Amino acid sequence: MGNIFEIRDNIEEIVSRYETMIRAAVRFFLALLALSIINAKLGYMDRLDSTPVVVAVAMLCALLPAGMIVFFSSLFTILHSYALSLEAAIVVLAVFLLMFLLYFRFTPKDTMAVLLTPLSFVFGVPYVMPVIYGLKGSPLSALSVGFGVVAYYTIDFVSEAEDMLKSMADNTTVERFRAILDGVIKNNAMIVFVMAFAITVVVVSIIRRLPIPHAWTIAIAGGIAVDMIAVMILSIRQDADISIGGLFMGSIVAAVIAFIYKLFVFSVDYAKTERVQFEDDGYYYYVKAVPKIRTRKTRTRRRYDPDDDM
Repeated sequence: MGNIFEIRDNIEEIVSRYETMIRAAVRFFLALLALSIINAKLGYMDRLDSTPVVVAVAMLCALLPAGMIVFFSSLFTILHSYALSLEAAIVVLAVFLLMFLLYFRFTPKDTMAVLLTPLSFVFGVPYVMPVIYGLKGSPLSALSVGFGVVAYYTIDFVSEAEDMLKSMADNTTVERFRAILDGVIKNNAMIVFVMAFAITVVVVSIIRRLPIPHAWTIAIAGGIAVDMIAVMILSIRQDADISIGGLFMGSIVAAVIAFIYKLFVFSVDYAKTERVQFEDDGYYYYVKAVPKIRTRKTRTRRRYDPDDDM
């Protein structure tokens, strides 16, 4: 076990030493990945569906705050939707504007959740997001994760809307608007994940703040269990087509990733817990001190968090 903590400390030391370069590299990679996936799924506008354009925008994002990756991803989605139809672009723009207004109002520090949640769906590990943001955020982080779910299903709908819009060529503009809006907001699977992930974020966030031993471990295990139960119950109620096998496998992967995250962010030795008492002129203080696990003496370093780039 000591070797694991030694590897962790070595990684933290490298990240601390080359933090500026690593931040830029992470932003570049995330932007390149997000924009490439959007072009692959949509691809309606030929000018955007170009490797030089994607690389150029990703390089720009590497020099800007992480929130700009979300901005350019949204812009690419809206422009591709416009190339498909004006009605699709207006609906997507309205959905994104509503999300961002609520996001900036309530959870401006959870920028990356709006980006990482759709990516987690693409790679088949969406169940990790509510657990991670329950550990690192607050109950309000449920909004950011939920926005990410809506963004993913909005892109997914637009990617399959071409045939539907062609079949409605003779319909009125109002009918086309209604069909697109219904396709975006009346997706049963999207509703299930938004509700289940919101419940999970709140549960994990509350448990990990409890003053009990192994609170983070209990929060991870409890969050995974709550997430699975919520998805199964809600999918039956909403008649949503969600793979149970994918749910179990995704939850296992989510648990592994969450425990790796805990290793880097919250590794403490409960066996060496100390209780300290002191006082000043107005109060008596009773403090429980739990030491972090370190393999050697290291200076305190601020851990890298992409959300800090905002």
